[in-house]
Amino acid sequence: MKTVVFDLDGTLADTSGDLIAAANASFERLGHGALLDPVADAGTAFRGGRAMLRLGLERAGALDEATVDAAYPDLLDWYGENIDVFTTMYPGSVDAVDALRSAGYKVSVCTNKPEGLAETLLQRLGVRDLFDALVGADTLPVRKPEPAPYVAAVERAGGVVATSYLLGDTVTDRKTARAVGVPCALVTFGPDGHGVSKLEPEALLHGYEDLADVTQRLIGHP
Repeated sequence: MKTVVFDLDGTLADTSGDLIAAANASFERLGHGALLDPVADAGTAFRGGRAMLRLGLERAGALDEATVDAAYPDLLDWYGENIDVFTTMYPGSVDAVDALRSAGYKVSVCTNKPEGLAETLLQRLGVRDLFDALVGADTLPVRKPEPAPYVAAVERAGGVVATSYLLGDTVTDRKTARAVGVPCALVTFGPDGHGVSKLEPEALLHGYEDLADVTQRLIGHP
């Protein structure tokens, strides 16, 4: 069974606004005020909570790994309670995923967001039932770019790794696909825009209206 594996943040959904808000809430509790901009720092948001904490604390001249470690659980708690205030699915993504399913492909999510948060977000966005499987950062002992989470995402969906590909938005997704030995497509509508082309993916996705064509080109018809 041919399978398309999707990253979540920055690929299926623009989660940057809620992630930045969670980080800024952490900074405010630390007495620094808001240190990140929801637009300019969106790329850092998609690299995770610790990356946001490090960037903000560096700007405040207060970067310390112990502070990052202490603030991270609070960031996750705040984010979990405010996970869908600003977050939206990218235009056309829901219809495009649904069309893949209707055509006979399996579809799965492999994300470095903790599984519980990813599950909650997809449920609140009303799209969890679109996906045959979900593998998060803590589903297995390792996370992307290690190959095991991707393999699990394919196999739990009922697919076969050899006839699958990964759609993502960052170098982590590119490295994951290389580690597994499958094609990678990267979206150009994230913060890095067409800059992702330097990662030399097998395909670029400029909009979800092109998902079917990219999928057929990379892994063929179901």
